[in-house]
Amino acid sequence: MDAYVVIGNPIAHSKSPEIHAGFARQTGQTLSYARLLAPLDNFPATVRDFIADGGCGANVTVPFKLQAHALADHLSERARLAGAVNTLKFEHGSIFGDNTDGAGLVADIVINAGIALSGRRILLLGAGGAARGALLPLLEQKPAQLVLANRTYAKAQELVLQFARYGDLEAAEFAELQGTFDVIINATSASLAAELPPLPPHVFSSATLAYDMMYGANPTLFMQFAAQHGATVRDGLGMLVEQAAEAFLLWRGMRPHTAEVFTALRTQLRPTAA
Repeated sequence: MDAYVVIGNPIAHSKSPEIHAGFARQTGQTLSYARLLAPLDNFPATVRDFIADGGCGANVTVPFKLQAHALADHLSERARLAGAVNTLKFEHGSIFGDNTDGAGLVADIVINAGIALSGRRILLLGAGGAARGALLPLLEQKPAQLVLANRTYAKAQELVLQFARYGDLEAAEFAELQGTFDVIINATSASLAAELPPLPPHVFSSATLAYDMMYGANPTLFMQFAAQHGATVRDGLGMLVEQAAEAFLLWRGMRPHTAEVFTALRTQLRPTAA
């Protein structure tokens, strides 16, 4: 049986085994998928041991995405630009690294939320790994404008220069943001700390989709703030499922339907009544 894992530390919380088990049932694929805890100081050896045991591929989560990028023998263009890898494929003695996060984000917005990104004014918050992974897939959608806002302007400007050949991208400080945006994507880590990016309220309107890459049983502080200013809000659960579908496509050559898996996960996350 073809074996796959998700590697991280910690890893017990990962929903990837449930997601891929659902994909396998739907597509009639026979495979196993498990969680694999890697020592913080020994990620490469963990991967190579799994390959030696017959492993076919792996998802990679925190804190190993940069190490996975360095370990790969070959990289997809989106992984190279992101500087991080969340999906590994082992074939013919070689390690191929991909980054499916940005593609998952775009699929969730365009397909699941039904909101086109082409010709739209998009604001991406943050200039870390999550933002880097999203930039190429967002630029490929041909937005009218893509603005990258970050607390440290110089870091945002570095990404603008790096991605300049792929589309029009501009950097801004939060206080400099002008006008409203059609789509605002929170790729900062603020929601993990129950904090709010320093966004001026005028960037939101009733026509804005405010998207937080984080997800949970309750709306994040960013989502609450956006909703208070008229925006439609969406969390990153769909992105989680869609990036997994991209990985499944890389491994198995077919892209599963995601609606059933998404609905099951959303039901699990709903807070229970007191």
